[in-house]
Amino acid sequence: MYWTEFLTVALIHLLAVASPGPDFAIVVRESVAYGRRAGIFTALGVGCGIFVHVAYSLLGIGLIVSQSIVLFNALKWLAAAYLLYIGIRALRARPADPASAELQLAAGARAPRAAFVTGFVTNGLNPKATLFFLSLFTVVINPHTPLSVQAGYGVYLALATALWFCLVAMLFSQQRVRAGFARLGHWFDRLMGAVLVGLGAKLALSELH
Repeated sequence: MYWTEFLTVALIHLLAVASPGPDFAIVVRESVAYGRRAGIFTALGVGCGIFVHVAYSLLGIGLIVSQSIVLFNALKWLAAAYLLYIGIRALRARPADPASAELQLAAGARAPRAAFVTGFVTNGLNPKATLFFLSLFTVVINPHTPLSVQAGYGVYLALATALWFCLVAMLFSQQRVRAGFARLGHWFDRLMGAVLVGLGAKLALSELH
C-alpha cells in the first residue's frame, strides 16, 4: 500500500546522500587519516545522526524550528562553528616525516567512539538535513501515513545512509589510497580543512528561505 511512497522517499534520499557535503568530507578525511575502522565508525555515526532528524520530524519539532528564525539560526550557527572548528584544525596540519606517517597508517590511532561521535555530530547538526527531513515528512510523505510506517522509513533512511558512507569509507581507506595520501597527508588535510571551512562559512551566511 505504501510502496510507491517508500520508493519516492528512497529515490529522493539517494539523490541527497550522493551529493558531496559535510558528511562526505568528514568520512573521507577520517578514512584517509585513520583507516577503515575509523572511517566505518564515522559512517555509522552519520547514519545514527539521521535518527535525530527523524525523531523531531515525527514529533513535529522540525516544523517549529523551521518557523522560528531564532531557533533555526541558532542551529545553523552551531553547525557552522563546528565545521569551522574541524576545518581550521585541519588547515593547521603540519608535514609529517615518512616514518611517523607509516606508523600512523599501521596504528590507525583513532578511538572508535571519537570517530562515531564526529560523524554523529556532523550529521546531527546539519541544518540542511533539517530542511531535507522537514520537506520529506511534510511534503513527500502523506501526513495520514501511520507513524509506525513513517518510523520504518526513518530506520531505512538511517541504514541506507550508514551503508552508503561505509562504502565511501571502504573505498578511501584502502591501503594504496592511504599510502598515496600519506606522502602528501598535510596537503590533503589542508584541502579537506578548506572544504569544511568553506562549507561552514557558506552555512553561516546562508538564509532561511
